[in-house]
Amino acid sequence: MNISVFDLFKIGIGPSSSHTVGPMYAAKQFLFNCIEEFPLIKIASLKTELFGSLALTGKGHNTDTAILMGLEGNEPASVDIDQIPARLARIRKTKQLKLLNEHSIPFEEKTSLIFYHDDFLPHHSNGIRFSVFDADGNKLREEDFYSVGGGFILNGEEIQNDVEINNSQIPFPFLTCDDLFKHCEKTGMTCRELMWINEQSWRSESEIWDGLLKIWGVMQECTQRGMSSSETHLPGGLNVRRRAPALYKELMEKPDSTAAEVMDWVSLFAIAVNEENAAGGRMVTAPTNGGGGVIPAVMNYCHRFRSDFNEDKIITFLLTAGAIGILFKEGASISAAEVGCQGEVGVACSMAAAGLAAVMDCTPRQIANAAEIGMEHNLGLTCDPVGGLVQIPCIERNTMGAIKAINAARLAKRGDGNHIISLDKVIATMHRTGKDMLHHYKETSLGGLAVNLPEC
Repeated sequence: MNISVFDLFKIGIGPSSSHTVGPMYAAKQFLFNCIEEFPLIKIASLKTELFGSLALTGKGHNTDTAILMGLEGNEPASVDIDQIPARLARIRKTKQLKLLNEHSIPFEEKTSLIFYHDDFLPHHSNGIRFSVFDADGNKLREEDFYSVGGGFILNGEEIQNDVEINNSQIPFPFLTCDDLFKHCEKTGMTCRELMWINEQSWRSESEIWDGLLKIWGVMQECTQRGMSSSETHLPGGLNVRRRAPALYKELMEKPDSTAAEVMDWVSLFAIAVNEENAAGGRMVTAPTNGGGGVIPAVMNYCHRFRSDFNEDKIITFLLTAGAIGILFKEGASISAAEVGCQGEVGVACSMAAAGLAAVMDCTPRQIANAAEIGMEHNLGLTCDPVGGLVQIPCIERNTMGAIKAINAARLAKRGDGNHIISLDKVIATMHRTGKDMLHHYKETSLGGLAVNLPEC
């Protein structure tokens, strides 16, 4: 286990970590791999082929846009999202692609960016194949990449050999919750304290602190943009109305200070983030984009309704949630294309429940209990986006995940940390459930709500 909390919480763009963030990284990485072997100027043409879930829902998830931006040298955290439409228009009008913003080649999108709806690459549903050719048509390099959830990418060799995300040796390695408990019990440290020490394998203490506060800042900015947006509808053709601005206005004008209003605020925060995600806005993978509204919603709940939610508590929340996210990443999956939406909203709910429990000063076992409750009640959740868009039912699912997370943490706080079904067993169950799930329900838009819209 060499995963950093910053691998789970990445600053990127919507609408999907696996279909947008990962492919953008992969496109740029492929060209970097090329220039290790030959000069960029030697490339005369390029072909990108998408397979499985990336092909089936790629148009709705802006996978084509992400790949073009990546090939031109952009990264999700820094690409100017306001300039993307103009840049796409330029590529399509001139039929020229500027590789890494340095070398222009002819590019005919219809023949150079191909969606194979009926074919899958081995190893994972989210497969991409890049190929480049010289002026005589000779293939210079071909490489497969897999976008395995949360913006993580692996090439064909890495995914077969189960390569570690990072190579640094950490002081407190753990693959299971049981491992984590043993470290806590042996040292007397909390999950947050263990994660803080592990993170120093890659960053200084000030970099960790500032980096996590930046993550929280981007979450807040995304939430505020969603609540104050002047746009009335989301892109994509489903004619889905943005609800966050009107709900925000209503809650501000007619406060009633009841428990029901608290739930309305939590739902608002989740809707705001996921509407921004659906619109391709800047956000944080937490640990994915599809489930990326849950953790910001619970953190915004803490910010608004808990007087003790200071910077130290923010760090505690994110590090503890990160520890739980690592358990799912190592023991199961955070990819909806692999295990359904239980791997996105379900994992986010579990992480948020743990983070909130830590903020509430729960013991490590109570934190694990909160995480277990959060996932237990998301088991079997399918990923069936209508129209291949991260809108229906994804946006509302985040509101439900956030509410469940708060309830899970509060239930755990009332208990003693002992529970019959352990977090490790729930993670294993989630993984098996995902493997048993028909591929129609794993981000393909071939089943569930995605094929029943006319009947609704």
